Order: sequence, then C-alpha cells, then structure tokens
Amino acid sequence: MKFGVTASCGSAAQNIEMAVAAEEAGWDAFMAWDGISVGPMDTFDPWTVLGAAAVRTSRITLGAMVFSLPRRKPWEVARQALTVDHLSGGRLVLPVGLGAVDDGAYSRVSGETTDVRQRAALLDDSLAILDLAWTGEKFSYAGTHHQVTDLEFQPRPVRGTIPVWVIGAWYAPRSMRRATGRDGVIAVRREDGFDPLKPDEWRSVRSWVDEHSDGRHVELVAEGVLPTDPAEAADRIAALEDAGVTWWIDSNWNFDTVTPDGLLDRIRRGPLLA
Repeated sequence: MKFGVTASCGSAAQNIEMAVAAEEAGWDAFMAWDGISVGPMDTFDPWTVLGAAAVRTSRITLGAMVFSLPRRKPWEVARQALTVDHLSGGRLVLPVGLGAVDDGAYSRVSGETTDVRQRAALLDDSLAILDLAWTGEKFSYAGTHHQVTDLEFQPRPVRGTIPVWVIGAWYAPRSMRRATGRDGVIAVRREDGFDPLKPDEWRSVRSWVDEHSDGRHVELVAEGVLPTDPAEAADRIAALEDAGVTWWIDSNWNFDTVTPDGLLDRIRRGPLLA
C-alpha cells in the first residue's frame, strides 16, 4: 500500500509547505486539487502548485484529486503535464475524471456542459489526445468533440509516459472499462461518490479490474479520511489492502471543518498517524 495526501485547504504557500512536510513524513504522494469556483474557500491553480512543489521536493509523487479534463483543452493539459513531469524528474501522476458540476466552471458559465454523456465523450477525446501527445510523434486526431491536425509535443515524458488514474463509477460498465484501460482506477460509488466503498466492494472491484485488464497491473486508488485512533486507522488500511487497494489518498473534503493547521498536523503525523 502506498499513501498520498491532498492539500484540500490552505494558502498557496501553505500548500507547498504541506508538500515538503509530506515528503519528510514519509508519504508517497502529495496531491493538489482542481477547482475553479466551488465556494468561498481559497482555491489555487493545481498546475502552479505542483510546479512549485516539484522544485521543493525530490522523491514524492505529485498529482491532483482530480483533474477535470472535460472543461480543459487536452493539448494545453499535455503541455502543462510535460512541464511538471520534467520539473519533478518524472514524478507526476494524472488522476482524472468528469468533474463536479457544482463547480461554477461547469454550471455557471457559458459554453460548458453538465451533461454526463457529453462530458464522458470529452474525457475520452482528452485521454486519446494525451496518449498521442506523449509519444513525441506528429499526430492528428478526430474525435467526438475535438479534432486536431499535425500536432507535435517535445520533449517526451521523463519515463516515456505519465501514469493516468481515472475515476470509475462502481458499477457502471462503461465508466469502469474506461478506467481499467489506464494505469489506475479511482473507484467511487455510482450512486454517491462521497460514500466510500467497503472492503468487500473493493474486493469485487479488484476482481473485475484484474479480469478486464489483459494482465496489466492496474492501481486501485481509494480516498477518504481515516479514523483518528492509530489502531483503528491501521485496521482500516489493512482491510483495504487485503481487498486489493494499492493506494490510499488521505482527502478531507469537509470544508466546514478542515483547516490548514489541522491538515498540516495530520500530514506531519505520517500516513498511519504515528
């Protein structure tokens, strides 16, 4: 099991302090988050935060929970991702999904869609374009929503590609197939993405992913908040690991209670609340 933590609150400077503290405390990944207009809390561009974190850290994996690709231009994402990938020496991972429609960048601006099918098609186009961009070869692509001609991206990613984790709704076959075709599945409950899957459900996810991944290793990524008691936290992690989960991302999305000082203290205690 590997462990990451999401900087779900704090100033830009505090976010970088959290990234450094996470590396020092033994976490395996530091995550920013991708929001534009989600409420009155401080919110920052994840690419800028990750670029700064890249030059202040040397070991920890970097990403964001999660990049909302349907409202982003994939050719710009390709260039942004390559920049952070090279700044970090190949430590970037790209968690992606449809995005939350309560973000004003979907629901309160012109030109964006809140329709699930259209956003799914945009996500598929974006993933296909990223795959082609990172080959370093000139390419063209004609998808449902995006058409590009003779684009070329240099340099290539440090490690040849950039791992992509995709949110998969359990159990929605098309969503799960999309996620299983990538490097990691962030499985969420189809009915309520904030209601975490139980270990038995994760075991079913693991079986399904292994059956449909053509022998490739696919990460299973769970996120949430652990119990405050270290023994209970260890038991929760052990149950998830036994079910086949390979990454735990500690993410507190309760903006009414999470504070920068509290989150920094949580990070400094380490993944299992030492």
